[in-house]
Amino acid sequence: MDDLIGTQTPGRRITDPAESLRALERAVPGLVGLRRPEPATLDWASLEGGLGTALPADLKLLAALYPTFALGDFLLVGLPEPDEEHHRLRGIRSSLEIVQAWWDSDMSIGLRPHPAPGGLLPWAESNEGDMLLWTTTGATPDDWPVTVASRNGGWWHYTGGAVQFLTEWLDGTLDPWALPPLTPEITPC
Repeated sequence: MDDLIGTQTPGRRITDPAESLRALERAVPGLVGLRRPEPATLDWASLEGGLGTALPADLKLLAALYPTFALGDFLLVGLPEPDEEHHRLRGIRSSLEIVQAWWDSDMSIGLRPHPAPGGLLPWAESNEGDMLLWTTTGATPDDWPVTVASRNGGWWHYTGGAVQFLTEWLDGTLDPWALPPLTPEITPC
């Protein structure tokens, strides 16, 4: 059975997506080099309709300005591409099958996969089997906490947004607990 290690709360939760993205760009200097010349127009209605939920604004802004990328040759941040949103939807659904298997095996600390109320919805994964998810609770998707499911069985929550989570993991503000330190080396995928 996996164990819930605890919850980390940022010193100040960044609620403005643009401010959160600027903080990530400071933490990952090479990220700006991947920035699209113009924000991408993405079919959020199709992607969110396929998931049955809206998605957080910080992720939407990140996806509008950047393609999928890897951090530290460890973490894949999968983002939708224009006219290829169905590929991202398929990837999320595939990850949801893993979360369902965790639930079926009693390995998800009692957290069900999305679309169950408060269910886990994947948004990034490591090349070693760690998964970053949202626990879909709160008044809006922007309120969803990040949930970490590490390959070694440690689960924990972070009460900030996904982009702020990445920033604080990279800049060392966050204690990565069951995850390794993350380096700001960026690779487009």
